[in-house]
Amino acid sequence: MAGIPTVLIVDDHPLFRDALEVALTAAFPDGATAHHAGSLSDALARLDETRYDLILLDLTLADSQEFDGLTRLIGAGPGCPIVVVSATESAQAFETARALGAAGYMPKSMSLEDLSAALATALDGGQWFPPSDTGASPDRQELLARVAGLTPAQRKVIAGLADGLLNKQIAYEMDISVATVKAHMTAIFRKLGANNRTQALLIYKEATSL
Repeated sequence: MAGIPTVLIVDDHPLFRDALEVALTAAFPDGATAHHAGSLSDALARLDETRYDLILLDLTLADSQEFDGLTRLIGAGPGCPIVVVSATESAQAFETARALGAAGYMPKSMSLEDLSAALATALDGGQWFPPSDTGASPDRQELLARVAGLTPAQRKVIAGLADGLLNKQIAYEMDISVATVKAHMTAIFRKLGANNRTQALLIYKEATSL
């Protein structure tokens, strides 16, 4: 990519945030700008202030667990690739990240050299996932495809439901009408194959859990 990349590192461990910044510097010796966020809420707030070229996201944060954070960030429409960086290393985790829309998955056990190479690939518009001998089962692939088919706005609505928000609260958070929230929910039920909120939440939580 042209110019100096700006990267948001979302991780609640300062030492690993620093390690990723070192890897970023190695990948772009001519310069790269790294911003740090220690929580998902902090990361979402920063999206309103800065346009990023790449987001690096840990799966386990104080206010987000497993793949819920990924779906919420994608729902925020950051306009850049999101790569998962996690200590979790399993074929199911890799496949879930890919299916839900991540541009890559970097295990924290990777060497500095490999991290730098993976970062360069992601910032160049490519995808980087660890090699995997086994993928998700057909049933899980179908489940992931349903959630991946949700639009960013629909992901925001289902995330609001997961937080226990009422329709009017979701409408306020998204700056839309309650009628629009209900329209999104109808579309969500159809895409997820759910008949009500409870079923939709069960499907969403199953898809975003390891």
